[in-house]
Amino acid sequence: FFFFFFFFFFFFFFFPPPPPPRRSTLRAFATGHTGTASAAANVCVDVLGRVLLEVLARRAELGASLLRPGEGLLAGQSGLGHAALSFAKSTAGKGFRGVQGAAARAGAGGKVLGEINDETEEQMRMRTSIGVARAAANFNDLEVVAEYTKRLEGNFLKEIDAGYPRGHDTEQLRMCIKGLGGVVESFSNASERAIERLVSTMLPRVRQIVNEAVGNEGGSAIPAASFMGSPVLSGATSTVSSTRLDYDLDDRAFELAQLSEGYVGRMCSSLDELIEPLGAHFLPKLSDALLIGILGGVSTRLEAAIRKSKFTPLGAISLDSDVRYLMNFAKDRLDSPELKSNVTLCKACLPLARLNQISLLLNVDDLEDVLDLISVSKRKGNWDLKLDDAKTLLSLRVDFEGSKVNDLLQMDDE
Repeated sequence: FFFFFFFFFFFFFFFPPPPPPRRSTLRAFATGHTGTASAAANVCVDVLGRVLLEVLARRAELGASLLRPGEGLLAGQSGLGHAALSFAKSTAGKGFRGVQGAAARAGAGGKVLGEINDETEEQMRMRTSIGVARAAANFNDLEVVAEYTKRLEGNFLKEIDAGYPRGHDTEQLRMCIKGLGGVVESFSNASERAIERLVSTMLPRVRQIVNEAVGNEGGSAIPAASFMGSPVLSGATSTVSSTRLDYDLDDRAFELAQLSEGYVGRMCSSLDELIEPLGAHFLPKLSDALLIGILGGVSTRLEAAIRKSKFTPLGAISLDSDVRYLMNFAKDRLDSPELKSNVTLCKACLPLARLNQISLLLNVDDLEDVLDLISVSKRKGNWDLKLDDAKTLLSLRVDFEGSKVNDLLQMDDE
């Protein structure tokens, strides 16, 4: 009896049921038979922590594969229409069940393949949006089950306190019920792994977005003036395929850079287009975790591009402005109040923290200020750059002599 109750309790949660037989369970607990209650609790822990966890983790894994940009239901470098249509043709009508069937139905809408070609762009977008929502629900399920398992544990512990006398058998029952705490942790860990897998799936597209913005992605040409102003580029008629990010700015180039949107603004707009379809359907916690993961990939790619540039003092100021823009972009889209400050955001996203530290380092007015900056930041626990990194980055400043940089930083890297 208890086995069927616990199984149906969670089965009915995901598939709208008649009211769950909770009253029957409470009456069974009220009998005071601790052996039966303990056996039922152990079955509950096993069913939830092994069977249901495996099913939902598998669904989340399939959901991540269906959301691969350019190949699934999210837009890739070539846009959305072709990828979504190809996906619909390859999976519709093949009898898939679960998340694959849901995505196929969203992509094909029950139509035959010949009819798919005749659909309007708006119809394709709507059915693709439904597919994204269903795929996102597979990630949400892990968090929902974790929350309801936590509540279930609390309710059962209250019933034990209210209906069972103190004694060895009651404590044994209590320990069996507390096994649900481990189930909650298992679902939470599975949820984190699922988001990490989704981030890994999306990172190739994220790298493309960053490369296109900073000028490392070949194949597309844009006027040089649209890339932080033409003085920032190596030639007034250059295109994206032949330009690189450059903070080697004189006074005139700096003024023009302040007037233009800049590469960070265009990059963030592209990131919005990629993340927005998921953010509308994810639980706030998962939406924040996804954005933090994406920011990590963006920051790592930007750091690699920054290391290829030279910096004037004005270029360092421009970098500081760009890093602040990226951090404000993130804070505007994060739901958790705890992530709304620069300190907590940097702790949550270490690659972004490194990018912020690089900006601080390159903006020192004099080399003598470097040691103070590093020592103060280390005392606050806000410094991850090694001395070798500091030497390399300070050497990018055109007004700092490399020999003086090396002489200044001759110390143990502790």
